[in-house]
Amino acid sequence: MNIAFFLLPKQEVVCLPHDATLRQALERMEYHRYSAVPIINGEGGYVGTVTEGDLLWFMKNRADLTFENANKVRLSEVPLRINNIAVNIDANMDDLISLAKAQNFVPVVDDRNHFIGIVRRSEIIDYCQKGLSQRI
Repeated sequence: MNIAFFLLPKQEVVCLPHDATLRQALERMEYHRYSAVPIINGEGGYVGTVTEGDLLWFMKNRADLTFENANKVRLSEVPLRINNIAVNIDANMDDLISLAKAQNFVPVVDDRNHFIGIVRRSEIIDYCQKGLSQRI
């Protein structure tokens, strides 16, 4: 099985640019109701994944920070607590499944580390479930 079978292309993925503000990140995540979003740099490379927890911990530790002035803080200033690892589009399924056990989605990159999409853990589980139900 090829990873591309499960790929949700980047055009359909909600992402944040590395130079986004904290407020933009909060608003985009709230609007789409996502708890984690990939961060992409200006060249299209995968930088990391920001989570609600990252944003909340950052805000908690900054007494001067309010939602109103969150547009003055760059997302690049927010420490990412979890290192969501990306896989190359040519990676094997074992690598993908290993990462999906710990991540809700796995970012997928090409040979130049350009972000090309994600694989959702739910898609892998659905595929496995269909395979199991066909055996019964």
